[in-house]
Amino acid sequence: MPATIYYDKDADLSLLKNKTIAILGYGSQGHGHAQNLRDSGCNVIVAELPGTANYEQAVKDGFQPLSASEAVKKGDIITILLPDEVQGDVFRTQIRDNLSPGNILVCSHGFNYHFGQFDIPKGVSAILVAPKGPGHLVRAEYVRGAGVPCLLALGEGAGDEARKIGLAYAKGIGGTRAGVIETTFAEETETDLFGEQVVLCGGLSALIKAGYETLVEAGYQPEMAYFECVHEVKLIVDLIYQGGLNYMRYSISNTAEYGDYSRGPRIVTDQTKAEMKKILAEIQDGSFAREWILENKANAPAFKAMRRLERQHPVEEVGRQLRRLMSWIDAKEY
Repeated sequence: MPATIYYDKDADLSLLKNKTIAILGYGSQGHGHAQNLRDSGCNVIVAELPGTANYEQAVKDGFQPLSASEAVKKGDIITILLPDEVQGDVFRTQIRDNLSPGNILVCSHGFNYHFGQFDIPKGVSAILVAPKGPGHLVRAEYVRGAGVPCLLALGEGAGDEARKIGLAYAKGIGGTRAGVIETTFAEETETDLFGEQVVLCGGLSALIKAGYETLVEAGYQPEMAYFECVHEVKLIVDLIYQGGLNYMRYSISNTAEYGDYSRGPRIVTDQTKAEMKKILAEIQDGSFAREWILENKANAPAFKAMRRLERQHPVEEVGRQLRRLMSWIDAKEY
């Protein structure tokens, strides 16, 4: 069944008139949503922690940040754009008891709603408006007169009026310029986690490291391994982004294309796909969510240890050295 896609003509921005939109969190998504909605003529307030870089940035951008509880009390539409791992606690301590009947709670990712971390009070509707891109892109595309595609979903009990508010909100951040696809909280959450873990982050990172290690262990120079297994990934991904796998294959050499068809299935095998299915099952049954929630309740010791070890991987050191030689790259170090 084809997806339902909404555009500018389907959204009425005037529905946000005389409403106060409270943006909780002025990070990547928060700064994009807040500035775009303000530029669309909406009344926007921001919540951030004093003394943080995000707080200072919000002030520079012309906002006067409040506490989360104050912003929720003043808001008609409350958008939670905090990190997933803190949303549940902030909801319980600063959001829930300050919500009023008729409020709309907006999420840009369904993790906490879908996995039961939000106890939504009666009379409050939850909706999902999720741009399919980082906040700096949401902002940049809006400024140039375009937009980033968004997903829209309705929480339990939310009806057509909530859908209309969601579409108006999406229009306010520029999403209806590109298209807004209707989905569900479950579908957005589960596919998003799966994509991150299996392809975009987990799968790609593991593939890059394994390829680099294989070449270096075979005696090839680390610099050569970096170029072949890391640097050129962007060239291929950009081609796929522009025109899919077929355009990428059209753009590369016949030798590379033949290697794609004949060797790729030897890397991502039936066993790999079986493991993908296991990971999807862990997402669907809540195992991953429970693991991540408990990890954070224990102050994330395993997560911090993995982060520390990964930052010390040889491919990172070689990459830092080579990126310094390429002045055209806006190199970032973290």
